[in-house]
Amino acid sequence: MKNELKNKVLATLAVGVLCSSTAVVQAAPAVQDDDIMDVVVTAERMPSSIMSTPADVTVITAEQIEDNHYSDVAEALRPINGVVVTNGNANGDQEVIINGDQRVVILIDGQRLNNDQGSMTRASASLGMLPSVKSIERIEVVKGAGSALYGSDAVGGVVNIITKKGSKAETNLDMNIGSFGTHNVELSNQGSEGDWSWFAAAGLQERDYFKYKGDNGEDVRRNNSGYNKKSLYLRLDKKFSDSDSLRLMFTHRQADMGIEEKTLYQDQNYNYGSITYNFKEDQPVQGFLRYGANYKSTDYQGKYDTHSNSLEYQNGWQLGNNKIIAGGEWRKSTSTNKQSGYEDKDITTYALFLQDTITMDKRWTFVPGLRMDHHDAFGTHWSPKAAINYQPDTATKLYASWGKVFKAPTADDMYYTDAYMQGNPNLKPESGNVETIGVTHEFNEKAILDVNYFWSDIDDAIKWVYNPVTYMTDALNVSNEKKQGINISLNGALSDRWSYDLGYSYISSETDGKQVAYYEPNGYRLGVHYNCDRWKANLMGRFGSGLDDTAYGRNHYAIWDFNTSYQATENIDVYFKINNLTNQVYYLVPKSAWTGHFYPLQGRTFLVGANVKF
Repeated sequence: MKNELKNKVLATLAVGVLCSSTAVVQAAPAVQDDDIMDVVVTAERMPSSIMSTPADVTVITAEQIEDNHYSDVAEALRPINGVVVTNGNANGDQEVIINGDQRVVILIDGQRLNNDQGSMTRASASLGMLPSVKSIERIEVVKGAGSALYGSDAVGGVVNIITKKGSKAETNLDMNIGSFGTHNVELSNQGSEGDWSWFAAAGLQERDYFKYKGDNGEDVRRNNSGYNKKSLYLRLDKKFSDSDSLRLMFTHRQADMGIEEKTLYQDQNYNYGSITYNFKEDQPVQGFLRYGANYKSTDYQGKYDTHSNSLEYQNGWQLGNNKIIAGGEWRKSTSTNKQSGYEDKDITTYALFLQDTITMDKRWTFVPGLRMDHHDAFGTHWSPKAAINYQPDTATKLYASWGKVFKAPTADDMYYTDAYMQGNPNLKPESGNVETIGVTHEFNEKAILDVNYFWSDIDDAIKWVYNPVTYMTDALNVSNEKKQGINISLNGALSDRWSYDLGYSYISSETDGKQVAYYEPNGYRLGVHYNCDRWKANLMGRFGSGLDDTAYGRNHYAIWDFNTSYQATENIDVYFKINNLTNQVYYLVPKSAWTGHFYPLQGRTFLVGANVKF
């Protein structure tokens, strides 16, 4: 099976290379701004063009967020091929999974949001922590191992939320109402004065409950599923010169929400911020010094929280054809989970990293890197990296990467204890390798094709395993976890008005040689986009088949989302959205065989709103 898949992928990559000499799509790429889309900063921790970056990188721009009227980052990420966002677990956390892996680093302006308190999964960051989408300039999604630069959790990939810097004086008010008593209000303001600039945003989001399509085809009301959310975001910048500046960032998110079908509620409170001194901003390789603080608190049958403080430093130099970055990180977190019987468990880590981007000639780029992580409970671990990028012409790149990964157990993994679940302080850290090989081609600068194959091999993977004899779920090290898969995506346009994006992903996951259920089954993505004068419309679909209907509610699915907007005046847009257009039966997270817990996709929902700028 594995060799067969590898042969198919290699054949597909070969076809992609052969196609690179022939233009097969006469269209404009489905991007908004060539300058914005051409440069990314996350993959190499410094600016680099997408075509010279040896990785699968997707960029979501502020214009795309505005055109689709995404309500949050989760909604913006779902259309990306190979990316899955859960509706929430028992704790209400929204997790992002890349290439079938929950070990994903979430950053905001490069600041790490992952903490040392997990959620009974390998994820350690919730999308609920992120600021309003009104404050987002772009989202960069890098698939594949990033542990050499970003440390533990960067196995599936990295999501970096890059926020807006205040510029022109503008206030934006977005209001909408919809199904299930949904109503949202967001207000943002930006501006600049001399060397100072600011961007501030605040929002209120409420819903009474939601309905979903049940296994029998009837609408089912999900009782106690309402929420009340509040958010506040502030970014303040001070420019000292062309080469250095200071940035202050603060985000507050608070949510009261119901839990499953029970009568219980929980209160989530996120506060995090940073102060960053940036230098060498006018140089090819920049540097910064940052202090960050992160506070996550949840009150649900007892309070549990994590406080963390961090200090980060990065510097860089261009020496001939070498772009070198080096830096260090220190982080201390204190976790408490009174519900499960532990308090004030401290975890301290520090790391050093070094990477060299070597431009060997106009076609070849080689990127070696090395990271040293020291964990106060698990000692020192080394994470080397090697990546290579080859451009036979300006429209084509072939890339490959290999990285060593390391992830220590979270505080919950080690200490969580209640009547049903038992942590394990004797767990071993997870370690292994992640590899990617791919090809990207721009057809006459008219459409973009990317094909890549990835595989990972993780030893001592940590799983929460149900024991039918003791009726307990225990945190255990399994011997081995393997994943492999393929991502194929094509973005293009048929005319100045019509554009499209197509995607296919396949993922196979094994634990100790046995196939395991994946969060969202493998399938297809389709997006069709229309832009004419004052009208814009977007239709996006996700499709799959071959499901276990006892786990997912049905054996196939076709989820359609639609939105349209009309620019009534220069400063007023009105819009209308329908999500899950055909009201499908669909569980994003497979139903648990022993608890019966499941997290269904919300049924057909309508939303109408207006966005006003003044």
